[in-house]
Amino acid sequence: MTVPVVAIVGRPNVGKSTLFNRILRQRLAIVHGEPGTTRDRLYARTEWRGRPFYLVDTAGLDPGAGSELEAAIQTQVRRAIEEANVVVFVGDARTGLTAADWEAADLLRASGKPVVLALNKTEGRPDRLEVTDFYRLGLGEPVLISALHGTGIDTLLDRIVEALPAAEVVPEPEAFARVAIVGRPNVGKSMLLNAIVGYERTAVSEVPGTTRDVVDTLIEYKGRPVLLIDTAGIRRRGRVQPGVERFSVVRAVQAIERSDVAILMVDGAEGVTAQDAHIGGLIVDAYKGVVIAVNKWDLVPNKDVRTYEAYVRSELKFLDYAPVVFISAKLRWGTGELMDQVILVRMERQKRIPTAELNALLEDILFRHPPPRRGRRQLKIYYATQAETDPPTFVFFCNDPDLVHFSYQRYIENQIRRAYAFVGNPIRLLFRARARETR
Repeated sequence: MTVPVVAIVGRPNVGKSTLFNRILRQRLAIVHGEPGTTRDRLYARTEWRGRPFYLVDTAGLDPGAGSELEAAIQTQVRRAIEEANVVVFVGDARTGLTAADWEAADLLRASGKPVVLALNKTEGRPDRLEVTDFYRLGLGEPVLISALHGTGIDTLLDRIVEALPAAEVVPEPEAFARVAIVGRPNVGKSMLLNAIVGYERTAVSEVPGTTRDVVDTLIEYKGRPVLLIDTAGIRRRGRVQPGVERFSVVRAVQAIERSDVAILMVDGAEGVTAQDAHIGGLIVDAYKGVVIAVNKWDLVPNKDVRTYEAYVRSELKFLDYAPVVFISAKLRWGTGELMDQVILVRMERQKRIPTAELNALLEDILFRHPPPRRGRRQLKIYYATQAETDPPTFVFFCNDPDLVHFSYQRYIENQIRRAYAFVGNPIRLLFRARARETR
């Protein structure tokens, strides 16, 4: 299912970032009284009344921007409007309607996108608010809010959800595995796609950021249909450049969500970076399978696979279950082994453990390392079942889920992996109180 995008726009210093943080209930955007604090577009996934959507914070919309940097920033604001399904136009109820608001409203009307008009800073004396002039914009009845104090936000979210397009399932080609190729810019993602496919499916350039959109390619590998999803490079939020790149990141994150398995590409010549770990975290958060591909292996001097793999695992400790494959997309080395691992990870993702086997394993787990106590209370785990595949999800019924310490949960996960592997896949463990259990 395609997740829609909601862009927050408005002239500088009307409270867009404060509203962004308020809706997300966390401080992601930098808020400052000085206009122009926000330059990059920030994005985050959220939901309201069961409807998920991406929320995008933007820089202040100023059609009269003069400098080259300001013009570039305005370009990315326009790009956000272009790519959004719904636009939230924020005005300032204290200062009232300005010429910049008129120009922004003209731009929004020309876009043809659904617009929800929100008037911010309505806290305080209502007789001092400049609200009525905003009706002249022709953008419908404004929603009065205070992003700072949280008033009117529920009503605004209701209006946003009403304006979203109907939930639509995008037809996907029939495929045994949907594979997203992800990584930071210029690690060779498009070149890897071409190497796997065997011809120049996408444009490949040494210039970082050549790929702007997601490219799907359906191939057959050893008799199985595989959908390859090439994506734009994902930079750290503070390193994203003005222009179209910021929204390319949203598309890349959406590609991870669409996938069954992600190939996390690492530049072997440069080594593992903090951004590689960040992208790995996005894959884990989405509970997707993962294979780590160390690219440009032909450029690494004194090649020692075991030493380098140990280095990769030390830098990406949270992906200790992921296979590591060494490749050269440019020379088309190792792509067969890489795809074999992708297929294996996909098969492991579909594996189901019979309940009787799982509980026999659980009995052994509890015998070898009994659950810890918390104060006077002892954790008791009665039985378990595998509730789902894709991702592997296990439910443990116990006397009190609050007694489950993270370290003991990790111990259980490690024992399940030791017995059944689940190569390349995160395991979801859920602990629930048994019915009628009292504390």
